[in-house]
Amino acid sequence: MKLTREIKTAILVIASILLFIWGYSFLKGRDLFSSYKTFYVEYQTVEGLATAAPVTLNGLVIGKVNNITIEKNTGKLVVELQIKTDFPISKSSVAIIYEPGFIGGKQIAIEPNFNDQSVSEDGQRLKGEIRLGLTETVGDKLAPIQEKLEKIMANADVLITGVNNVLDKKAQEDLRKSLSELSFTMEQFHKASLSMNSILDDNKAQIKGVVTNFSKISDDFSKISDSLNKADLGKTVKNLNETLAKVDGIMNGLKSGNGTMGKLLNDDECSGRGLDQEIDDEEIQDHGQDQTADDRTGNGIQRSFHGFFLFLNGLGIVDCFRGALG
Repeated sequence: MKLTREIKTAILVIASILLFIWGYSFLKGRDLFSSYKTFYVEYQTVEGLATAAPVTLNGLVIGKVNNITIEKNTGKLVVELQIKTDFPISKSSVAIIYEPGFIGGKQIAIEPNFNDQSVSEDGQRLKGEIRLGLTETVGDKLAPIQEKLEKIMANADVLITGVNNVLDKKAQEDLRKSLSELSFTMEQFHKASLSMNSILDDNKAQIKGVVTNFSKISDDFSKISDSLNKADLGKTVKNLNETLAKVDGIMNGLKSGNGTMGKLLNDDECSGRGLDQEIDDEEIQDHGQDQTADDRTGNGIQRSFHGFFLFLNGLGIVDCFRGALG
């Protein structure tokens, strides 16, 4: 069968029309040979979202933004999503506008609700949300810092103004003078430090000797400490306590009149006899004063012994001893 020119022309025209339709759809990102689902989402603002923006599910591109229109009654933006996936998207899934980075534009991420088993159908309206991107997040973080910086700058301006008002010409001169005196003081301190270093250099041997002596003294104290630690101080204190207890017992015995010394201290009779004997001894002593100087010299030792005996007798000690022996 031979095709006529008219049939060939018609076939060419039909093929051109189909190729044009396919090319137009391809340029718009639509595949004529694939089945898509269309979903609609309402937003108060789309934050710069453009058509042909990718639609992702857990980071995987499953579709694109097909169209954005404005509702005349409410003024809200209706975004048409063209999605191609076998994954069941529930009716309560959320379409979130987000910014993947500083350079890329806005995209839409589908967050499915796995607890909802009802699958959305073609033409279903999904809930829309907007997530702050990196730029908006950084801007929100910088806004309080900017306010604080503005307050700091204002306070600094007030402070500088106050300083300028205080530092008049006289104050500036005083400040310069104070700085000059401080510089002079630091210079003197530097000279003093140099002198001190010189003194230390000249007396290194003496300082070394002092340190050595101190080390020896420290060693001696250490040895003394070791000796004290080794000594039985507890036994010494115990013996001292026993000795003091014995002395205390002797003193109590003297107070109570036990023994010869106790009687001597507490017996009035012994004391009276001693007083009478002392008077007789004084008369004898007055009589002895009439003797010549030679007799005194010859009998000096005897008189000394006799005087000591009279002294003991005057105290009544001799009578007490006689009573104790009798």
